Amino acid sequence: MKELESKFHGEMVGIYQSAKKLKYNASYFWQMVCEKGGYLTAKHLIYTDTPSDGFTTLWELGRLDLSVEAHVIKPQYHPLFTEDERRRCINRLESYGYKLDGEQ
Repeated sequence: MKELESKFHGEMVGIYQSAKKLKYNASYFWQMVCEKGGYLTAKHLIYTDTPSDGFTTLWELGRLDLSVEAHVIKPQYHPLFTEDERRRCINRLESYGYKLDGEQ
């Protein structure tokens, strides 16, 4: 499980780096990833009542594929997250018009 968490953490770092290339500095997200790690950051963001500012910014940029939620629902990460957590992510993504490609 630790290896899978480490891989997921790497993807969270990748989100930050990709967002920077889009001229979006997700500093609060980066701070959380550095302090809690990618896995616990994702768990925190999944349970927020409203989407994070970062999620909203990625939506405005047309890049929800870079969102934490889009990564949580990837099949390789199913062991890390509960069905309820994946469902929350799917619902959030769909409510913002993200087209799921069968990866969940």
